Amino acid sequence: MSIQPTSNTGLDANLVGQLNALAASLTPAQLAWVGGYFTGLSAQGAGAALPAGAAAGSGDPDHVLTILYGSQTGHARSVAEELRDAAQEAGLAVDLVSMGKFKEKNLKKLKYVAVVTSTQGEGDPPDDALNLVDYMNSTKAPKLEDFKFSVLGLGDSSYEFYCKTGKDFDARLQELGGERILDRVDLDVDFDDGAEAWIPTAVKAFKAIMPTGGAVAAPALGGFGGAVVPSVSYSRKKPLQTRLLTCQKITGRNSEKDIRHIEIDLEGSGLTYQPGDSLGIYFKNDEELVDDLLTLLKIEPTETVHVHDEPKPVRDALLENYELTLLHPAFVTDYAQITEQAELMKIAAETDSLREYVDTRQIIDVVRQYPDALAAETFIGLLRKLTPRLYSIASSQSEVEDEVHLTLGVVEYEAHGYPHLGGASGYLGHRLNEGEDVLIYVEHNDNFRLPEDSSKPVIMIGPGTGIAPFRAFVQERAAQDASGDSWLFFGNPHFTEDFLYQTEWQDFLEDGALSKIDLAFSRDQDHKIYVQHRITEQGQDIWNWIQRGAHIYVCGDESRMAHDVHQALLDVVAEKGGYTIEEAEDFLVQLRKDGRYQKDVY
Repeated sequence: MSIQPTSNTGLDANLVGQLNALAASLTPAQLAWVGGYFTGLSAQGAGAALPAGAAAGSGDPDHVLTILYGSQTGHARSVAEELRDAAQEAGLAVDLVSMGKFKEKNLKKLKYVAVVTSTQGEGDPPDDALNLVDYMNSTKAPKLEDFKFSVLGLGDSSYEFYCKTGKDFDARLQELGGERILDRVDLDVDFDDGAEAWIPTAVKAFKAIMPTGGAVAAPALGGFGGAVVPSVSYSRKKPLQTRLLTCQKITGRNSEKDIRHIEIDLEGSGLTYQPGDSLGIYFKNDEELVDDLLTLLKIEPTETVHVHDEPKPVRDALLENYELTLLHPAFVTDYAQITEQAELMKIAAETDSLREYVDTRQIIDVVRQYPDALAAETFIGLLRKLTPRLYSIASSQSEVEDEVHLTLGVVEYEAHGYPHLGGASGYLGHRLNEGEDVLIYVEHNDNFRLPEDSSKPVIMIGPGTGIAPFRAFVQERAAQDASGDSWLFFGNPHFTEDFLYQTEWQDFLEDGALSKIDLAFSRDQDHKIYVQHRITEQGQDIWNWIQRGAHIYVCGDESRMAHDVHQALLDVVAEKGGYTIEEAEDFLVQLRKDGRYQKDVY
């Protein structure tokens, strides 16, 4: 069905053609939204359409469900988008807004609010939630009268402060006078099933209390002058099946590290990404690992289990559906109880000893130490669902076009008398052959982006595989012919074995895409030198760049490197800026809020 240019529509042939082209590119759900959108505009009177990303509260708050999301890696955003789609299909007017683009003073204008937020690190809010969190905890926070809310938190139970940001939002909104219409839900890293259950419950709860009718608020869709909504999209739930093109070791034969340059085919897929995004990789577990587990637990490989209510041989389920390499505390606790292992129960009863035990082991280490005979269904009931791994994208599509590149360190080590291999890194680096199929999707990361103004200088700090996104950044700046300076800090153990992409950086230096590079090869001299030491040495220049508006980016290990780099930056700001340590910390916090100090850490 298409619109025809007739006199009673008041539309000329050109406009009708544009509308028909738009309609042909939309899914039924998107068509339903567009219909409601224009109905809402008509109700508000002729005039300009709401701008993309309009602030929450732009519609009638009595008739709009506002979904506020705080997302570091993109997971919370994807759940929020699923909630939006479900709410729209149920007939609700929805405003989907990133906390980073939300005007805090509008909080008091809202009436129906769903909060979806992740927690990062040791209980910290995602970067895009920082301003809203500060506002809500300040003396400026408003009384929230007639404010109905529900909170979904995402986190990782391996960390001490599991889902802390969601818990804090839930408690603070109630303190400010909001009415909780659903108990808060906290979801672990295997959040898909939990989110799938929570979304219809939340939609039903809001629909029961929201009045019908009213204007439809605009979610952040592009204006009609922008790109047409693609007819095919890929996501965590609908990954792209494509091919591994290249898996090349890029460390020397004597290196302590096995680091691979990965290239994956995108030709004809329509899949796009930006520098700073991550690539989600679905993987299969190691067959040898699965067979060892089944033997230790005295489980027959053909024994049937149920995955999503569908019968499946347990061996296939363990290969394809369950997490086997990342040990989490709940497994240890539950396994100890089921097997009645007194020694393991003692370890599980003490938080510090449990975390120390988990930190150095995989699931098979627990089973090897405390073997027992279990039913197949009992064993898989102890496991998390297998979740894709996210890797920082190491290429710019401006440069590599129909490919996406990764820089991947294969996790391989000896522990407890046995060799160990990482799940996804072992799959990509050792078990998947070039030309074979792999399932992928792009996880967009708006919290790790080059400055919109390409004349701004950038400082990139990425030791080891943390170099990945900066290869994408510099490729993109070269394609843009950016006028802003670029400075890279890179470190690894040895110059001769571990200088990743050495010739590329030399080429970028020669053609001006990279202005400056500082290297730290920790084992090439008697005393160890790391990137934080180079930062301290270059303190005055770093401060000068910051004063010129530089954006600072850090990628790599969160527990040690990112902490040490932050301390070095703190010292630079304090010393060169003439601040106290407390003032320097406030300075860096403000840089984060302004989007000028961004981290992609793991």
